[in-house]
Amino acid sequence: MKKLSRATWAFIFDHEVSPLRHIQDFQVRHMVLHLLGWMWAISFSLAIGSYTFMAFSLRGHTVLISALAVTAGTYAAATYRPNLFETEKVRTRG
Repeated sequence: MKKLSRATWAFIFDHEVSPLRHIQDFQVRHMVLHLLGWMWAISFSLAIGSYTFMAFSLRGHTVLISALAVTAGTYAAATYRPNLFETEKVRTRG
């Protein structure tokens, strides 16, 4: 059960596992993920029948997906361009 949960989570949210990995532009991939998150938030709100819930759900999805995208972008930058995180002191020493 634990493996299934992790695999499902990765399939939906991991940008290297999800089918969205085929979108080369990171910003476009982020926007598509946002739109999907909003779609699901609206769908659940309509199913529940509460527009108040929809407002909170949209905000919550926006915050969570943005945080996920910033984290993924930071990890990618640290992997492929680690010199972005160096300070001027570190660059002049070597």
